Amino acid sequence: MTYWILNESPSVILFLLWLGINLYLFIDTFNWYEDDDAYLYTRVMLGSTLAWARASATCLNFNFLLILLPVSRNLISFLRGTSFCYRGILRRQLDKNITFHKTVAYGVAVNATIHIIAHLINIERYHLSHSKQAGELNNKLSSIGKNPNESYLNPIRNYDTNAITEILTTTAGMTGLLITVSFILIMTSSRDIITRSFYEVFWYTHHLFVVFYIGLVLHGMGRFIRGQTPQSLLLHNVTYCKDHYLEWETTAQCPVPQFSGNDPVAWKWVLSPVILYICERMIRLWRFQQEVVITKVVSHSSGVLELHMKKRGFKMAAGQYIFLQCPSISQLEWHPFTLTSAPGEEFFSVHIRSVGDWTKALFNAFGAEEKVFQETWKLPRLAVDGPFGAAATDVFQYQISVCIAAGIGVTPFASILKSIWYKCYTLNTELSLEKVYFYWICRDPSAFEWFADLLCLLEAQMAEKGKAHFLSYHIFLTSWDESQATHIALHKDEKVDVITGLKQKTFYGRPNWDTEFKQIAENHPSDSIGVFFCGPKTLSKILQKKCNWYSSADPRSVQFYYNKESF
Repeated sequence: MTYWILNESPSVILFLLWLGINLYLFIDTFNWYEDDDAYLYTRVMLGSTLAWARASATCLNFNFLLILLPVSRNLISFLRGTSFCYRGILRRQLDKNITFHKTVAYGVAVNATIHIIAHLINIERYHLSHSKQAGELNNKLSSIGKNPNESYLNPIRNYDTNAITEILTTTAGMTGLLITVSFILIMTSSRDIITRSFYEVFWYTHHLFVVFYIGLVLHGMGRFIRGQTPQSLLLHNVTYCKDHYLEWETTAQCPVPQFSGNDPVAWKWVLSPVILYICERMIRLWRFQQEVVITKVVSHSSGVLELHMKKRGFKMAAGQYIFLQCPSISQLEWHPFTLTSAPGEEFFSVHIRSVGDWTKALFNAFGAEEKVFQETWKLPRLAVDGPFGAAATDVFQYQISVCIAAGIGVTPFASILKSIWYKCYTLNTELSLEKVYFYWICRDPSAFEWFADLLCLLEAQMAEKGKAHFLSYHIFLTSWDESQATHIALHKDEKVDVITGLKQKTFYGRPNWDTEFKQIAENHPSDSIGVFFCGPKTLSKILQKKCNWYSSADPRSVQFYYNKESF
Protein backbone atom coordinates (compact mmCIF):
# COMPACT_ATOMS: atom_id res chain seq x y z
CA MET A 1 0.00 0.00 0.00
CA THR A 2 2.89 2.38 0.79
CA TYR A 3 4.34 1.98 -2.70
CA TRP A 4 0.97 2.56 -4.28
CA ILE A 5 0.39 5.75 -2.27
CA LEU A 6 3.81 7.13 -3.23
CA ASN A 7 3.22 6.59 -6.95
CA GLU A 8 -0.50 7.26 -7.18
CA SER A 9 -1.04 9.95 -4.51
CA PRO A 10 -1.57 12.82 -7.04
CA SER A 11 -4.21 10.78 -8.88
CA VAL A 12 -5.85 9.83 -5.58
CA ILE A 13 -5.90 13.47 -4.43
CA LEU A 14 -7.43 14.58 -7.74
CA PHE A 15 -10.05 11.82 -7.55
CA LEU A 16 -10.93 12.66 -3.93
CA LEU A 17 -11.18 16.36 -4.83
CA TRP A 18 -13.55 15.57 -7.71
CA LEU A 19 -15.57 13.20 -5.51
CA GLY A 20 -15.65 15.72 -2.65
CA ILE A 21 -16.98 18.50 -4.89
CA ASN A 22 -19.66 16.16 -6.21
CA LEU A 23 -20.70 15.18 -2.68
CA TYR A 24 -20.74 18.80 -1.53
CA LEU A 25 -22.88 19.90 -4.47
CA PHE A 26 -25.24 16.97 -3.99
CA ILE A 27 -25.71 17.45 -0.23
CA ASP A 28 -25.98 21.25 -0.47
CA THR A 29 -28.59 21.11 -3.25
CA PHE A 30 -30.46 18.27 -1.54
CA ASN A 31 -30.76 20.24 1.71
CA TRP A 32 -31.85 23.36 -0.16
CA TYR A 33 -34.79 21.63 -1.84
CA GLU A 34 -35.68 19.80 1.38
CA ASP A 35 -35.84 23.01 3.44
CA ASP A 36 -36.67 25.96 1.17
CA ASP A 37 -40.19 27.33 1.66
CA ALA A 38 -40.58 27.99 -2.06
CA TYR A 39 -40.73 24.22 -2.64
CA LEU A 40 -42.89 23.26 0.34
CA TYR A 41 -45.95 22.57 -1.81
CA THR A 42 -43.81 20.79 -4.39
CA ARG A 43 -42.55 18.54 -1.57
CA VAL A 44 -46.14 17.87 -0.52
CA MET A 45 -46.69 16.31 -3.93
CA LEU A 46 -43.31 14.72 -4.60
CA GLY A 47 -41.71 14.04 -1.25
CA SER A 48 -37.93 13.59 -1.07
CA THR A 49 -37.59 12.57 -4.75
CA LEU A 50 -37.73 16.30 -5.54
CA ALA A 51 -34.44 16.80 -3.70
CA TRP A 52 -32.91 13.64 -5.22
CA ALA A 53 -33.73 14.83 -8.73
CA ARG A 54 -32.41 18.36 -8.24
CA ALA A 55 -29.26 17.34 -6.33
CA SER A 56 -28.26 14.86 -9.06
CA ALA A 57 -28.99 17.53 -11.71
CA THR A 58 -26.51 19.90 -10.06
CA CYS A 59 -23.84 17.19 -10.04
CA LEU A 60 -24.60 16.46 -13.70
CA ASN A 61 -24.02 20.11 -14.58
CA PHE A 62 -20.69 20.08 -12.75
CA ASN A 63 -19.54 16.94 -14.57
CA PHE A 64 -20.71 18.30 -17.94
CA LEU A 65 -18.41 21.24 -17.23
CA LEU A 66 -15.47 18.87 -16.76
CA ILE A 67 -16.00 16.09 -19.27
CA LEU A 68 -14.80 17.97 -22.37
CA LEU A 69 -11.65 19.38 -20.74
CA PRO A 70 -9.59 16.12 -20.65
CA VAL A 71 -10.17 15.55 -24.38
CA SER A 72 -9.20 19.08 -25.40
CA ARG A 73 -5.91 17.96 -26.92
CA ASN A 74 -4.49 21.37 -27.74
CA LEU A 75 -5.17 22.53 -24.18
CA ILE A 76 -3.46 19.44 -22.75
CA SER A 77 -0.44 19.89 -25.04
CA PHE A 78 -0.23 23.57 -24.10
CA LEU A 79 -0.32 22.78 -20.38
CA ARG A 80 2.34 20.07 -20.79
CA GLY A 81 4.66 22.67 -22.29
CA THR A 82 4.25 25.28 -19.56
CA SER A 83 6.78 25.77 -16.78
CA PHE A 84 4.00 25.10 -14.26
CA CYS A 85 3.68 21.51 -15.52
CA TYR A 86 7.37 20.94 -16.20
CA ARG A 87 7.71 18.67 -13.18
CA GLY A 88 7.00 15.05 -14.01
CA ILE A 89 4.39 14.64 -11.27
CA LEU A 90 2.04 17.16 -12.91
CA ARG A 91 2.76 16.04 -16.46
CA ARG A 92 1.88 12.46 -15.51
CA GLN A 93 -1.54 13.66 -14.38
CA LEU A 94 -2.10 15.29 -17.78
CA ASP A 95 -1.14 11.99 -19.41
CA LYS A 96 -4.01 10.37 -17.50
CA ASN A 97 -6.51 12.67 -19.19
CA ILE A 98 -8.48 9.82 -20.77
CA THR A 99 -8.71 8.04 -17.41
CA PHE A 100 -10.14 11.20 -15.83
CA HIS A 101 -12.51 11.62 -18.79
CA LYS A 102 -13.84 8.10 -18.18
CA THR A 103 -14.11 8.74 -14.43
CA VAL A 104 -16.23 11.83 -15.06
CA ALA A 105 -18.35 9.81 -17.51
CA TYR A 106 -19.03 7.22 -14.80
CA GLY A 107 -20.00 10.07 -12.49
CA VAL A 108 -22.43 11.29 -15.13
CA ALA A 109 -23.85 7.77 -15.46
CA VAL A 110 -24.46 7.47 -11.69
CA ASN A 111 -26.08 10.89 -11.36
CA ALA A 112 -28.11 10.45 -14.56
CA THR A 113 -29.49 7.17 -13.21
CA ILE A 114 -30.51 8.87 -9.94
CA HIS A 115 -32.00 11.79 -11.88
CA ILE A 116 -34.04 9.58 -14.23
CA ILE A 117 -35.37 7.27 -11.49
CA ALA A 118 -36.29 10.25 -9.29
CA HIS A 119 -38.18 11.93 -12.12
CA LEU A 120 -40.02 8.75 -13.09
CA ILE A 121 -41.25 8.59 -9.50
CA ASN A 122 -42.07 12.32 -9.65
CA ILE A 123 -44.17 11.80 -12.79
CA GLU A 124 -46.16 9.07 -11.08
CA ARG A 125 -46.64 11.21 -7.96
CA TYR A 126 -47.74 14.18 -10.04
CA HIS A 127 -50.26 11.90 -11.71
CA LEU A 128 -51.53 10.41 -8.45
CA SER A 129 -51.96 13.90 -6.95
CA HIS A 130 -55.15 14.20 -9.00
CA SER A 131 -56.67 11.11 -7.36
CA LYS A 132 -58.93 11.17 -4.31
CA GLN A 133 -56.51 8.94 -2.42
CA ALA A 134 -53.85 11.69 -2.59
CA GLY A 135 -55.74 13.89 -0.15
CA GLU A 136 -57.44 17.27 -0.37
CA LEU A 137 -54.26 19.38 -0.29
CA ASN A 138 -52.74 17.49 -3.23
CA ASN A 139 -56.04 17.77 -5.11
CA LYS A 140 -56.15 21.48 -4.36
CA LEU A 141 -52.60 22.05 -5.56
CA SER A 142 -53.22 20.01 -8.73
CA SER A 143 -56.31 22.02 -9.57
CA ILE A 144 -54.41 25.32 -9.56
CA GLY A 145 -53.96 26.58 -13.09
CA LYS A 146 -57.15 25.25 -14.60
CA ASN A 147 -58.48 28.77 -14.99
CA PRO A 148 -57.10 31.07 -17.71
CA ASN A 149 -53.97 33.12 -16.92
CA GLU A 150 -53.34 31.09 -13.77
CA SER A 151 -49.95 29.59 -12.89
CA TYR A 152 -49.77 25.89 -12.08
CA LEU A 153 -47.72 23.52 -9.95
CA ASN A 154 -48.59 20.11 -11.38
CA PRO A 155 -47.45 19.76 -15.04
CA ILE A 156 -49.85 16.82 -15.51
CA ARG A 157 -53.18 18.53 -15.92
CA ASN A 158 -55.56 15.57 -15.95
CA TYR A 159 -55.80 12.30 -14.05
CA ASP A 160 -57.32 10.46 -17.01
CA THR A 161 -54.32 11.03 -19.26
CA ASN A 162 -51.29 8.76 -19.70
CA ALA A 163 -48.67 10.51 -17.57
CA ILE A 164 -45.59 9.28 -19.47
CA THR A 165 -47.10 10.13 -22.86
CA GLU A 166 -48.05 13.62 -21.69
CA ILE A 167 -44.58 14.30 -20.25
CA LEU A 168 -42.91 13.14 -23.46
CA THR A 169 -44.78 15.83 -25.38
CA THR A 170 -43.15 18.54 -23.26
CA THR A 171 -39.75 20.17 -23.82
CA ALA A 172 -38.35 18.58 -20.67
CA GLY A 173 -39.63 15.13 -21.63
CA MET A 174 -38.48 15.14 -25.25
CA THR A 175 -35.02 16.52 -24.49
CA GLY A 176 -34.68 14.19 -21.50
CA LEU A 177 -35.34 11.18 -23.73
CA LEU A 178 -32.97 12.53 -26.38
CA ILE A 179 -30.02 13.06 -24.05
CA THR A 180 -30.63 9.73 -22.29
CA VAL A 181 -30.54 7.76 -25.55
CA SER A 182 -27.49 9.73 -26.73
CA PHE A 183 -25.63 9.06 -23.51
CA ILE A 184 -26.44 5.33 -23.55
CA LEU A 185 -25.11 5.06 -27.13
CA ILE A 186 -21.96 6.99 -26.22
CA MET A 187 -21.26 4.85 -23.15
CA THR A 188 -21.97 1.47 -24.73
CA SER A 189 -19.83 2.21 -27.79
CA SER A 190 -16.88 3.21 -25.58
CA ARG A 191 -16.11 -0.33 -24.49
CA ASP A 192 -12.60 -1.54 -25.32
CA ILE A 193 -13.87 -4.23 -27.66
CA ILE A 194 -15.64 -1.55 -29.73
CA THR A 195 -12.76 0.93 -29.80
CA ARG A 196 -10.28 -1.77 -30.84
CA SER A 197 -12.32 -3.54 -33.51
CA PHE A 198 -14.94 -0.99 -34.59
CA TYR A 199 -13.29 2.38 -34.07
CA GLU A 200 -15.64 4.03 -36.58
CA VAL A 201 -18.66 3.05 -34.46
CA PHE A 202 -16.97 4.56 -31.41
CA TRP A 203 -16.01 7.73 -33.31
CA TYR A 204 -19.46 8.45 -34.77
CA THR A 205 -21.48 7.65 -31.64
CA HIS A 206 -19.12 9.70 -29.48
CA HIS A 207 -19.95 12.72 -31.59
CA LEU A 208 -23.55 12.42 -30.46
CA PHE A 209 -22.30 14.58 -27.61
CA VAL A 210 -23.20 17.56 -29.85
CA VAL A 211 -26.84 16.40 -29.80
CA PHE A 212 -26.43 15.67 -26.09
CA TYR A 213 -25.27 19.19 -25.21
CA ILE A 214 -27.97 20.85 -27.31
CA GLY A 215 -30.60 18.70 -25.57
CA LEU A 216 -29.03 19.49 -22.20
CA VAL A 217 -29.29 23.27 -22.72
CA LEU A 218 -32.93 22.96 -23.87
CA HIS A 219 -33.86 20.48 -21.12
CA GLY A 220 -34.13 23.08 -18.35
CA MET A 221 -36.36 25.29 -20.48
CA GLY A 222 -39.19 22.82 -19.87
CA ARG A 223 -39.38 23.98 -16.23
CA PHE A 224 -40.69 20.59 -15.11
CA ILE A 225 -40.05 21.35 -11.42
CA ARG A 226 -41.89 24.42 -10.21
CA GLY A 227 -41.80 26.36 -6.96
CA GLN A 228 -43.66 29.22 -5.37
CA THR A 229 -42.69 32.66 -6.67
CA PRO A 230 -40.95 35.14 -4.31
CA GLN A 231 -43.89 37.58 -4.64
CA SER A 232 -46.34 34.85 -3.72
CA LEU A 233 -44.29 33.88 -0.66
CA LEU A 234 -44.62 37.45 0.65
CA LEU A 235 -48.41 37.29 0.45
CA HIS A 236 -48.97 33.60 1.11
CA ASN A 237 -47.39 32.34 4.35
CA VAL A 238 -46.85 28.67 3.63
CA THR A 239 -46.31 27.73 7.28
CA TYR A 240 -49.84 28.87 8.12
CA CYS A 241 -51.66 28.46 4.81
CA LYS A 242 -50.67 24.83 4.17
CA ASP A 243 -52.94 23.84 7.06
CA HIS A 244 -55.75 26.21 5.98
CA TYR A 245 -55.97 25.38 2.29
CA LEU A 246 -59.77 25.52 2.37
CA GLU A 247 -59.50 29.27 3.02
CA TRP A 248 -57.21 30.06 0.05
CA GLU A 249 -59.91 31.59 -2.10
CA THR A 250 -61.92 33.22 0.68
CA THR A 251 -59.41 35.11 2.86
CA ALA A 252 -56.80 37.73 2.04
CA GLN A 253 -54.34 36.07 4.42
CA CYS A 254 -54.04 33.03 2.14
CA PRO A 255 -54.38 34.00 -1.52
CA VAL A 256 -53.98 31.26 -4.10
CA PRO A 257 -50.20 30.54 -4.34
CA GLN A 258 -48.45 31.36 -7.61
CA PHE A 259 -45.84 29.06 -9.10
CA SER A 260 -43.11 29.23 -11.71
CA GLY A 261 -40.20 27.15 -12.92
CA ASN A 262 -36.56 28.07 -12.38
CA ASP A 263 -34.62 29.71 -15.17
CA PRO A 264 -32.39 27.23 -17.05
CA VAL A 265 -28.85 27.09 -15.63
CA ALA A 266 -27.21 24.24 -17.56
CA TRP A 267 -25.96 26.62 -20.24
CA LYS A 268 -23.97 28.55 -17.63
CA TRP A 269 -22.08 25.37 -16.69
CA VAL A 270 -21.34 24.18 -20.22
CA LEU A 271 -20.68 27.51 -21.97
CA SER A 272 -16.94 27.61 -21.24
CA PRO A 273 -16.11 24.00 -22.26
CA VAL A 274 -18.24 24.34 -25.40
CA ILE A 275 -16.39 27.53 -26.40
CA LEU A 276 -13.11 25.69 -25.75
CA TYR A 277 -14.28 22.79 -27.92
CA ILE A 278 -15.25 25.19 -30.73
CA CYS A 279 -11.76 26.71 -30.55
CA GLU A 280 -10.28 23.20 -30.75
CA ARG A 281 -12.35 22.53 -33.88
CA MET A 282 -11.32 25.82 -35.45
CA ILE A 283 -7.66 24.91 -34.91
CA ARG A 284 -8.31 21.49 -36.49
CA LEU A 285 -10.06 23.13 -39.44
CA TRP A 286 -7.11 25.49 -39.92
CA ARG A 287 -4.68 22.56 -39.85
CA PHE A 288 -6.93 20.62 -42.24
CA GLN A 289 -6.45 23.36 -44.84
CA GLN A 290 -2.65 23.08 -44.68
CA GLU A 291 -1.03 21.02 -47.41
CA VAL A 292 0.56 17.68 -46.50
CA VAL A 293 3.09 16.31 -48.98
CA ILE A 294 3.58 12.53 -48.98
CA THR A 295 7.23 11.85 -49.81
CA LYS A 296 7.48 8.09 -49.30
CA VAL A 297 5.21 5.05 -48.94
CA VAL A 298 6.49 1.66 -47.74
CA SER A 299 4.43 -1.50 -47.26
CA HIS A 300 5.97 -3.93 -44.78
CA SER A 301 5.24 -7.64 -44.87
CA SER A 302 3.86 -7.53 -41.33
CA GLY A 303 0.80 -5.59 -42.51
CA VAL A 304 2.27 -2.21 -41.59
CA LEU A 305 2.11 0.84 -43.86
CA GLU A 306 4.89 3.40 -43.44
CA LEU A 307 4.16 6.96 -44.57
CA HIS A 308 6.69 9.79 -44.79
CA MET A 309 5.20 13.28 -44.97
CA LYS A 310 6.13 16.96 -44.96
CA LYS A 311 4.11 19.95 -43.83
CA ARG A 312 5.11 23.59 -43.61
CA GLY A 313 5.78 24.74 -40.06
CA PHE A 314 5.42 21.25 -38.59
CA LYS A 315 7.47 20.87 -35.40
CA MET A 316 7.49 17.77 -33.25
CA ALA A 317 9.10 16.21 -30.20
CA ALA A 318 10.03 12.56 -29.80
CA GLY A 319 7.09 10.43 -28.65
CA GLN A 320 4.31 12.74 -29.82
CA TYR A 321 1.32 11.69 -31.91
CA ILE A 322 -0.88 13.16 -34.64
CA PHE A 323 -4.42 12.71 -35.96
CA LEU A 324 -4.78 11.70 -39.60
CA GLN A 325 -7.73 12.20 -41.89
CA CYS A 326 -8.12 10.87 -45.43
CA PRO A 327 -11.01 12.81 -47.05
CA SER A 328 -11.40 10.22 -49.83
CA ILE A 329 -12.26 7.62 -47.13
CA SER A 330 -14.22 9.83 -44.72
CA GLN A 331 -14.73 13.58 -44.43
CA LEU A 332 -15.30 13.30 -40.68
CA GLU A 333 -13.04 10.63 -39.18
CA TRP A 334 -9.69 11.47 -37.58
CA HIS A 335 -7.50 8.67 -36.23
CA PRO A 336 -4.51 8.96 -33.84
CA PHE A 337 -1.07 7.60 -34.77
CA THR A 338 2.24 7.92 -32.96
CA LEU A 339 5.04 9.63 -34.85
CA THR A 340 7.95 7.30 -35.62
CA SER A 341 10.33 9.94 -36.93
CA ALA A 342 12.82 11.98 -34.92
CA PRO A 343 12.65 15.78 -34.54
CA GLY A 344 15.91 16.17 -36.49
CA GLU A 345 14.66 14.47 -39.64
CA GLU A 346 13.43 16.41 -42.66
CA PHE A 347 10.11 14.57 -42.66
CA PHE A 348 7.68 13.10 -40.17
CA SER A 349 6.45 9.53 -40.38
CA VAL A 350 3.87 7.12 -39.03
CA HIS A 351 3.59 3.34 -39.14
CA ILE A 352 -0.01 2.15 -39.53
CA ARG A 353 -1.16 -1.43 -38.92
CA SER A 354 -4.16 -2.69 -40.88
CA VAL A 355 -6.64 -3.69 -38.16
CA GLY A 356 -9.94 -1.86 -38.78
CA ASP A 357 -12.19 -0.66 -41.57
CA TRP A 358 -10.55 2.75 -41.84
CA THR A 359 -6.96 1.48 -41.86
CA LYS A 360 -7.85 -1.23 -44.39
CA ALA A 361 -9.42 1.42 -46.60
CA LEU A 362 -6.24 3.50 -46.24
CA PHE A 363 -4.15 0.50 -47.30
CA ASN A 364 -6.32 0.10 -50.40
CA ALA A 365 -6.15 3.82 -51.18
CA PHE A 366 -2.34 3.64 -51.23
CA GLY A 367 -2.30 0.33 -53.14
CA ALA A 368 -0.55 -1.44 -50.27
CA GLU A 369 -2.78 -4.51 -50.39
CA GLU A 370 -1.84 -5.27 -54.01
CA LYS A 371 1.76 -4.04 -53.55
CA VAL A 372 1.14 -1.70 -56.50
CA PHE A 373 1.81 1.85 -55.35
CA GLN A 374 0.47 4.85 -57.20
CA GLU A 375 2.51 7.74 -58.49
CA THR A 376 2.98 10.55 -55.98
CA TRP A 377 0.51 12.90 -57.66
CA LYS A 378 -2.15 10.16 -57.63
CA LEU A 379 -1.88 9.42 -53.91
CA PRO A 380 -4.90 10.26 -51.77
CA ARG A 381 -4.85 13.53 -49.86
CA LEU A 382 -4.11 13.39 -46.12
CA ALA A 383 -4.82 16.00 -43.46
CA VAL A 384 -2.78 16.20 -40.25
CA ASP A 385 -3.82 17.59 -36.88
CA GLY A 386 -1.14 17.94 -34.25
CA PRO A 387 1.37 17.04 -33.02
CA PHE A 388 0.15 16.46 -29.46
CA GLY A 389 2.11 15.67 -26.32
CA ALA A 390 2.11 12.16 -24.89
CA ALA A 391 3.62 10.28 -21.96
CA ALA A 392 6.59 9.01 -23.99
CA THR A 393 7.91 12.55 -24.48
CA ASP A 394 9.06 12.50 -20.84
CA VAL A 395 11.63 9.75 -21.47
CA PHE A 396 14.38 12.39 -21.47
CA GLN A 397 13.28 13.77 -18.09
CA TYR A 398 14.74 10.78 -16.23
CA GLN A 399 18.31 9.56 -15.83
CA ILE A 400 17.07 6.00 -16.22
CA SER A 401 14.17 5.11 -18.53
CA VAL A 402 12.51 1.76 -19.15
CA CYS A 403 10.61 1.59 -22.45
CA ILE A 404 8.22 -1.34 -22.89
CA ALA A 405 6.27 -2.00 -26.09
CA ALA A 406 3.87 -4.71 -27.18
CA GLY A 407 3.31 -5.26 -30.92
CA ILE A 408 2.66 -2.06 -32.88
CA GLY A 409 2.96 -0.21 -29.55
CA VAL A 410 6.66 0.10 -30.42
CA THR A 411 5.96 3.15 -32.61
CA PRO A 412 6.50 5.91 -29.99
CA PHE A 413 9.82 4.34 -29.01
CA ALA A 414 10.98 4.32 -32.63
CA SER A 415 10.82 8.10 -32.51
CA ILE A 416 12.58 8.21 -29.14
CA LEU A 417 15.41 5.86 -30.13
CA LYS A 418 15.91 7.77 -33.39
CA SER A 419 16.02 11.00 -31.40
CA ILE A 420 18.62 9.55 -29.02
CA TRP A 421 20.78 8.49 -31.96
CA TYR A 422 20.35 11.87 -33.67
CA LYS A 423 21.23 13.88 -30.56
CA CYS A 424 24.22 11.76 -29.59
CA TYR A 425 25.69 10.96 -33.00
CA THR A 426 24.74 13.93 -35.18
CA LEU A 427 24.55 16.82 -32.74
CA ASN A 428 26.88 15.44 -30.03
CA THR A 429 24.34 16.57 -27.44
CA GLU A 430 24.91 15.60 -23.84
CA LEU A 431 21.77 14.01 -22.43
CA SER A 432 20.65 13.89 -18.83
CA LEU A 433 19.36 10.43 -19.79
CA GLU A 434 22.09 7.95 -18.86
CA LYS A 435 20.53 4.55 -19.50
CA VAL A 436 17.64 3.11 -21.52
CA TYR A 437 16.17 -0.35 -21.02
CA PHE A 438 14.08 -1.30 -24.02
CA TYR A 439 11.65 -4.26 -24.05
CA TRP A 440 9.62 -5.31 -27.06
CA ILE A 441 7.14 -8.18 -26.86
CA CYS A 442 5.81 -9.37 -30.21
CA ARG A 443 4.19 -12.55 -31.52
CA ASP A 444 4.85 -12.11 -35.25
CA PRO A 445 8.51 -12.42 -36.41
CA SER A 446 7.77 -10.34 -39.52
CA ALA A 447 6.83 -7.40 -37.26
CA PHE A 448 10.53 -7.01 -36.41
CA GLU A 449 11.27 -6.17 -40.03
CA TRP A 450 10.90 -2.40 -40.06
CA PHE A 451 12.20 -1.79 -36.54
CA ALA A 452 15.23 -4.11 -36.56
CA ASP A 453 17.12 -1.85 -39.00
CA LEU A 454 16.81 1.06 -36.58
CA LEU A 455 18.07 -1.06 -33.67
CA CYS A 456 21.00 -2.36 -35.76
CA LEU A 457 21.98 1.21 -36.67
CA LEU A 458 21.64 2.42 -33.10
CA GLU A 459 23.60 -0.57 -31.78
CA ALA A 460 26.49 0.08 -34.18
CA GLN A 461 26.60 3.85 -33.63
CA MET A 462 26.48 3.59 -29.84
CA ALA A 463 29.32 1.07 -29.89
CA GLU A 464 31.34 3.39 -32.15
CA LYS A 465 30.92 6.27 -29.70
CA GLY A 466 31.83 4.10 -26.73
CA LYS A 467 28.26 4.13 -25.38
CA ALA A 468 27.36 0.49 -25.94
CA HIS A 469 26.16 0.35 -22.32
CA PHE A 470 23.67 3.20 -22.94
CA LEU A 471 20.97 1.00 -24.51
CA SER A 472 20.00 -2.37 -23.11
CA TYR A 473 17.35 -3.99 -25.28
CA HIS A 474 15.40 -7.19 -24.81
CA ILE A 475 13.21 -8.53 -27.60
CA PHE A 476 10.71 -11.29 -26.85
CA LEU A 477 9.01 -13.44 -29.48
CA THR A 478 5.85 -15.01 -28.05
CA SER A 479 4.62 -17.06 -31.02
CA TRP A 480 6.26 -19.21 -33.69
CA ASP A 481 5.48 -22.24 -35.84
CA GLU A 482 7.45 -25.47 -36.28
CA SER A 483 9.43 -24.33 -39.32
CA GLN A 484 10.44 -21.11 -37.58
CA ALA A 485 11.51 -23.07 -34.49
CA THR A 486 13.68 -25.36 -36.66
CA HIS A 487 15.26 -22.38 -38.42
CA ILE A 488 15.98 -20.70 -35.07
CA ALA A 489 17.55 -23.87 -33.64
CA LEU A 490 19.83 -24.32 -36.68
CA HIS A 491 21.25 -20.78 -36.35
CA LYS A 492 21.40 -20.68 -32.57
CA ASP A 493 25.20 -20.37 -32.38
CA GLU A 494 25.60 -17.55 -34.92
CA LYS A 495 26.99 -14.23 -33.73
CA VAL A 496 23.89 -12.27 -34.70
CA ASP A 497 20.28 -13.11 -34.05
CA VAL A 498 18.61 -15.03 -36.87
CA ILE A 499 15.39 -12.97 -36.66
CA THR A 500 16.53 -9.40 -35.99
CA GLY A 501 20.15 -9.42 -37.14
CA LEU A 502 21.18 -7.88 -33.81
CA LYS A 503 24.05 -8.99 -31.60
CA GLN A 504 21.59 -9.30 -28.72
CA LYS A 505 19.71 -12.56 -29.19
CA THR A 506 15.92 -12.69 -29.16
CA PHE A 507 14.23 -14.27 -26.15
CA TYR A 508 11.42 -16.77 -26.70
CA GLY A 509 8.34 -16.55 -24.49
CA ARG A 510 7.21 -13.77 -22.19
CA PRO A 511 9.38 -11.73 -19.81
CA ASN A 512 9.44 -12.48 -16.10
CA TRP A 513 8.70 -8.97 -14.93
CA ASP A 514 9.61 -9.67 -11.32
CA THR A 515 13.10 -10.69 -12.42
CA GLU A 516 13.45 -7.69 -14.74
CA PHE A 517 12.28 -5.08 -12.23
CA LYS A 518 14.32 -6.59 -9.43
CA GLN A 519 17.46 -6.47 -11.58
CA ILE A 520 16.87 -2.86 -12.63
CA ALA A 521 16.25 -1.86 -9.01
CA GLU A 522 19.53 -3.51 -7.97
CA ASN A 523 21.40 -1.75 -10.79
CA HIS A 524 20.05 1.68 -9.79
CA PRO A 525 19.33 1.57 -6.05
CA SER A 526 18.90 5.32 -5.56
CA ASP A 527 17.49 6.57 -8.88
CA SER A 528 14.11 7.76 -10.08
CA ILE A 529 13.24 5.50 -12.99
CA GLY A 530 10.64 6.34 -15.61
CA VAL A 531 8.72 3.34 -16.96
CA PHE A 532 6.96 3.98 -20.28
CA PHE A 533 4.52 1.56 -21.85
CA CYS A 534 2.48 1.37 -25.03
CA GLY A 535 0.32 -1.72 -25.49
CA PRO A 536 -2.71 -3.64 -24.21
CA LYS A 537 -4.50 -2.82 -20.96
CA THR A 538 -3.91 -6.24 -19.36
CA LEU A 539 -0.14 -5.88 -19.54
CA SER A 540 -0.40 -2.25 -18.47
CA LYS A 541 -2.05 -3.26 -15.19
CA ILE A 542 0.71 -5.80 -14.52
CA LEU A 543 3.47 -3.26 -15.15
CA GLN A 544 1.80 -0.62 -13.00
CA LYS A 545 1.64 -3.10 -10.10
CA LYS A 546 5.33 -3.96 -10.57
CA CYS A 547 6.25 -0.27 -10.49
CA ASN A 548 4.37 0.16 -7.22
CA TRP A 549 5.79 -3.04 -5.72
CA TYR A 550 9.45 -2.44 -6.52
CA SER A 551 9.45 1.25 -5.55
CA SER A 552 11.09 1.77 -2.19
CA ALA A 553 9.15 3.23 0.73
CA ASP A 554 12.19 5.44 1.28
CA PRO A 555 11.93 8.36 -1.21
CA ARG A 556 15.77 8.50 -1.32
CA SER A 557 15.90 4.98 -2.74
CA VAL A 558 14.77 3.59 -6.08
CA GLN A 559 11.39 4.82 -7.35
CA PHE A 560 9.59 3.56 -10.46
CA TYR A 561 7.22 6.07 -12.08
CA TYR A 562 4.71 4.52 -14.46
CA ASN A 563 3.66 6.29 -17.66
CA LYS A 564 1.21 4.84 -20.18
CA GLU A 565 0.38 6.05 -23.67
CA SER A 566 -3.24 7.23 -23.96
CA PHE A 567 -4.90 8.61 -27.08
